Amino acid sequence: MCRNITTLRGLEPSATPDEIEAAARQYVRKISGVQSVSEKTREPFERAVAEVTAATRRLLAELPPRKQPPKTVPPLRRPEVQARLAAKSG
Repeated sequence: MCRNITTLRGLEPSATPDEIEAAARQYVRKISGVQSVSEKTREPFERAVAEVTAATRRLLAELPPRKQPPKTVPPLRRPEVQARLAAKSG
């Protein structure tokens, strides 16, 4: 359904809270169709992100270890994404 969500299970080091939330946020954006949060959509959107984030953390904690690492690197670990985020905040 959403090719942009990266597999988080089996990462070394393990997925960070930021990576888990970013995946949850992307999932909620995709299924809701909300790309830009407004005053009308902020509360339900953020609540959904929190719920999906919590469910993802539980799922990753309860699944057995993967035998093979994921084939792709999460976006927050990619140098070009880190540079873009640093430019935004700095």
